[in-house]
Amino acid sequence: MHARIYKPAKTATQSGTAKTEDWVLEYAQGERREIDPLMGWTGSSDTQAQVKLRFESKEAALAYAEAHGVQAVVQEPKVRKHNIRPGGYGDNFATNRRGAWTH
Repeated sequence: MHARIYKPAKTATQSGTAKTEDWVLEYAQGERREIDPLMGWTGSSDTQAQVKLRFESKEAALAYAEAHGVQAVVQEPKVRKHNIRPGGYGDNFATNRRGAWTH
């Protein structure tokens, strides 16, 4: 059984960083998906592909994988550069702004 351990990235549609601190162990798909002839949905009898386990640290996820005989691949997260502006978002609408506001 194969799995990958990773730290999820920030969602593109939100500016918050919720659910990005934990490490996730996600099982790889074990068998091919098949198309249901009546509805056209895809599905498989492999329920492990639906499982995502969250851990507080990478070491805890690796220990779980080793204890349960799972071959896990670790994907290290890319370091995110913080964008900190001196005035912040509110500075866009300040009344003491010098110069014209442009896009």
